[in-house]
Amino acid sequence: MSRKAPSQASAPPEAQFLGTRIRGLRKRRGMTLTDLATQSELTAGYISQLERNLAYPSIPALFNIARSLGVTIQWFFANETKTDPADAGYVVRRNARTSVHYEDGIVDELLSPQPTRQLEILHSRFPPGTYSQQSYSHDGEEAGYLLSGTFELWVGDRHFLLNEGDSFSYSSQEPHRYGNPGEVDAVVIWMITPPTF
Repeated sequence: MSRKAPSQASAPPEAQFLGTRIRGLRKRRGMTLTDLATQSELTAGYISQLERNLAYPSIPALFNIARSLGVTIQWFFANETKTDPADAGYVVRRNARTSVHYEDGIVDELLSPQPTRQLEILHSRFPPGTYSQQSYSHDGEEAGYLLSGTFELWVGDRHFLLNEGDSFSYSSQEPHRYGNPGEVDAVVIWMITPPTF
């Protein structure tokens, strides 16, 4: 993975938990910025920008940070909304979804109610023209359903253009990347098993 320069966009208040969580976990692991940068194949300056909530990560960058810290991306999902104790472990209410914000306005919301189960479900929103610029891979399998918009998907050497109502599935061990070539948001319901993302 190539080294990445910081995004110029500042994280809004609803996404500022991410930098705090990265920094807190890095320190608990006894790692310096340089240690984390080396392991995640990013620059220390970029990670510093993320930790100070001055930039959003790309999806592959956060994946590499999570892997270097010994967690999945799911560990970084957060929301200030309190979950009703009666729902815990079974139901996720729309107003209680946890989320992660990435560069270029991409947002993942966690739909699965229990992180310890073998299935992770995400609601992903990709604004027009947003792409994961680098392929990445991990253990498991993925499937998705395109609720709206158009979506491009690369899996290994294969390229697919998906339209509303199309679905897909592949081994997460194959290098993959994706993006929105359209003029409206692409909304994807994503399923990953086991939850290694």
